[in-house]
Amino acid sequence: MVDPGSVSRLDKLRALEAWLDWQLHQTRSRIREVEAQERQGRQEPRGEESSEQREHQAEEQRRTRTPDWGLMEAGIGSPAAEVHRGDCWAAGKRLQEISRERAIAELADAARACEVCRPDRVLGTP
Repeated sequence: MVDPGSVSRLDKLRALEAWLDWQLHQTRSRIREVEAQERQGRQEPRGEESSEQREHQAEEQRRTRTPDWGLMEAGIGSPAAEVHRGDCWAAGKRLQEISRERAIAELADAARACEVCRPDRVLGTP
């Protein structure tokens, strides 16, 4: 466990930035869900799609989905596996997507929680 007094101001700001990025991702996802629900309520007769709907669906398919949780396996310079939120900037490109349940199990087993994104706090694990 890291002493909160030993965390630098820059690390705190980066953690805040990561959390705000996560919040923005969640908000955008919710907007897309509501837009899709509204489109379903305003569908054109006979099930035909408008060009706007087709464009939006194509855009959705092009977007890459950010995983909710990830695991970075132990390696050089990392003595243990580490659990991250999917949008954590500190995770790097080697993040393996995992489910919420597996993230909780990994934290309970021996994996460390990332000190930047703090998935243990969000998941409610000690």
